Amino acid sequence: MKQILHPAALIALVATAAQADTFVLPPADVDVVGQVQHITAHRDETLLDLARDFDLGQQEILLANPQVDRWLPKENSVVVLPRRFIIPKAERRGLILNLPEMRLYHFPDPKLTESPVMVTHPVSVGRMDWETPLGITRIVSKQKDPAWRPPQSLKEEALADGEVLPDVVPAGPDNPLGRYAMRLGLPGYLIHSTNKPYGVGMRVTHGCVRMYPEDIEKLFDKIPTGTPVQIVNQPVKVGWLAGALFLEIHPVMDEDREKYSDFMQMVLNVIADAIAESGTDHQVALNGRAIRTAIGEQHGMPVLISR
Repeated sequence: MKQILHPAALIALVATAAQADTFVLPPADVDVVGQVQHITAHRDETLLDLARDFDLGQQEILLANPQVDRWLPKENSVVVLPRRFIIPKAERRGLILNLPEMRLYHFPDPKLTESPVMVTHPVSVGRMDWETPLGITRIVSKQKDPAWRPPQSLKEEALADGEVLPDVVPAGPDNPLGRYAMRLGLPGYLIHSTNKPYGVGMRVTHGCVRMYPEDIEKLFDKIPTGTPVQIVNQPVKVGWLAGALFLEIHPVMDEDREKYSDFMQMVLNVIADAIAESGTDHQVALNGRAIRTAIGEQHGMPVLISR
């Protein structure tokens, strides 16, 4: 795959490709990390293939590339990789899960000789009728090669579709939990692997949080039992970088559309709160056109909105 990058940037990308989802944790007054990248795709590479290759979710890459056919991109199509993020507004510790973004942020405790880092991965979350609950919880247990015991509600749903679920699905390739599972303090909810990786980055679960198998394998041993988990609903994120203000908008979840019917006002309120909370150090003039464009596109990438 050919990279459209300056040679020096290409060398840096190759050198850090193995840790492309890991960023040095910025100071508390900096919220934007990473860079948007561009590649050229071949006809035999779907957008979903590229999403997994670059640790992106399905919705993320589709929103960033509305002009590219997800199944048959034209030869040498330029594909945007939305690998720049505004850190969600929450305490930077443990795990933060932002549901509309369908992305998990991990803040591991650094060792004495290490700089703090932030690791982020795409996830799947609960669909509209099986929402992933909001709130603060923690990892209460972990299991490798778990068996899956479908709850009665899922058995009844499957039966209505003409399928009979067994009482227990043993560990193996047919297990929906994959090889790794971390149980939350919310009864019945897990962060787990999956045997259907192309669903990562979509609202397809019954409330659990799914990850790419390779992602949760990396995290499993690094997340101890007791790790706090903050589950938030932030379709609009605002953050600072070098005195400049950025806006990142994701489509709101279907069940929130009525609540956010005046979406423009909600965005302006979030921006105003960010400026007020920054104190007197940030004197910023806003770019109204950039804000309106971000609201119209909602492509999930940070947009500069200060002049």
